[in-house]
Amino acid sequence: MRARTGWPVALLVLAGCATARVAPPPAPVRLGAEERGQASWYGEPFHGRRTSSGETFNMYQLTAAHRTLPMGTRVLVTHLGNGRSVEVRINDRGPFVGGRIIDVSYAAAQRLGALGAGIFPVRLRVVALPDGAREPPGPHAEPARVRPAARPDTAPLR
Repeated sequence: MRARTGWPVALLVLAGCATARVAPPPAPVRLGAEERGQASWYGEPFHGRRTSSGETFNMYQLTAAHRTLPMGTRVLVTHLGNGRSVEVRINDRGPFVGGRIIDVSYAAAQRLGALGAGIFPVRLRVVALPDGAREPPGPHAEPARVRPAARPDTAPLR
């Protein structure tokens, strides 16, 4: 009887030791970072639905979905087929179709002259980071300055 209860307990202990795989956080984004690939657009079926950021999707606003850029990042999207550009704000996640790097709103696609195409080649360039976000330090950035701690036997100056 004792041997039978040992196995379930051992399995529970082993299961508790297992670690869940968590996706690594996205790499820090830099102003001016660029990406090239295929874009698509979305509109009517999603108009009024909630986006991944929690806001309501409005197909008439200049917004877009990207898989990894932080919400609120502003991106200049350039249609490589005709040279037209538009600035959009990332407020959703996607596209989840292989080979595509961004889904722009109906309004953005209209300004890009891409409504008929459906899928079109683009270049993305990060032009603004979200409020409160800071650029990661560059390779030649000065190290952070650390103030020495006050000695416990001294009072702060007033």
